[in-house]
Amino acid sequence: MDATDLDRLPLRERKKLRTRQALVDTALELFTERGFDGVTLDALCDAVEVSKRTFFRTFSSKEDVAMAPTQDLWGAFLEELESCEPAPGQPLFDVLRDALLAALGRMPAEGWAHRVLLSRRLAARTPSMDAHGLAFCDRTGRAALDVARRRFALPDEDELRARLAIDVLVAAFHRAVEVWTEGPAPTRDHLADALRVACGAVPEALALAAR
Repeated sequence: MDATDLDRLPLRERKKLRTRQALVDTALELFTERGFDGVTLDALCDAVEVSKRTFFRTFSSKEDVAMAPTQDLWGAFLEELESCEPAPGQPLFDVLRDALLAALGRMPAEGWAHRVLLSRRLAARTPSMDAHGLAFCDRTGRAALDVARRRFALPDEDELRARLAIDVLVAAFHRAVEVWTEGPAPTRDHLADALRVACGAVPEALALAAR
């Protein structure tokens, strides 16, 4: 959400979103400086000047706040999947890809990419974040399957293929992120380009023959 969208919200909602963003930014800064386990929840709340009660209204754990940038993306993906209007006969994988690209377009152009990079670096050296990410990924995959079943009238016999399509999208995203982080100055739009390339390579990857 950019500044213009934020200004359209009621004052109470704006304050909640600003507090949330302050928690995310401060958490990533402190965790990066001191290590994930070197920052207590009390220290984080003190730095943002909020109570733990306020923290738990927004996040479930330190892992949750540290992984908020990518979790926000996948939350937006589910919303896009819920509201999209695919063309008749459009392959489900293409629908999923377009929903994720639309969600990427909703992420802030300034700051979001940097937060994702910080979060990924923390997760690489924090086992609890890695486990949290796997659990979140599984929940999101199940939620996406539920939306696809309902929105696109998928019969029960197509459940396996639908879940595989979702899993392939997630795999393509992870590969796109790996390529993206190798760039000199990763941006949100660069990640969208990397995702298009990764998704475009899926058919050839499935048809790749062993020699």
